Amino acid sequence: MSPRLPVGVLISGRGSNMSALLEAAAAPDYPACIVLVGTDRPDAAGLAHARDAGVATLALDARALGRTAFEAALDSGLRARGVELICLAGFMRILSADFVERWRGRALNIHPSLLPAYKGLDTHARALADGVAEHGCTVHWVTPELDSGGIVAQARVPVKPGDDPTSLAARVLEQEHALYPRALAHIARALNR
Repeated sequence: MSPRLPVGVLISGRGSNMSALLEAAAAPDYPACIVLVGTDRPDAAGLAHARDAGVATLALDARALGRTAFEAALDSGLRARGVELICLAGFMRILSADFVERWRGRALNIHPSLLPAYKGLDTHARALADGVAEHGCTVHWVTPELDSGGIVAQARVPVKPGDDPTSLAARVLEQEHALYPRALAHIARALNR
């Protein structure tokens, strides 16, 4: 078996997608290993779960540091842990073009819409306002243009009568938790060849 690909996960909040990745990576035959969880918010709730899972954490205060110093510290921390691929998982900070370029082809994101539809925020409310029949989530490569990188995988959910942003978000999130680990496994196997 190939060595497992060392992955860094970036979060800003509770880290539910990070938790799904950690759970998948706990399987001995999973092709990736989460070696670091980083955040732009030292109070991110997901840090406790990462620590409980025995994963190293890097808690940086992006507001206090400023963008340049934050990204330099983040880049240094990822490289120090031997990270070869980054997974953004509810990471709510837009990374600079310079940072993204340094990690080109080695950074994934999960977004709560069927890209290219509904880039950015408030995807569920916007989808409902447009009256779409289905919604979902997308794993894509990170590029300097927001939510515009190549699509790796998508999962769809029907929009049901009576849905509100909360109910739709809950169904999409359930799909995110299944899709992201599958997409990471696919990419890790490809990179480990």
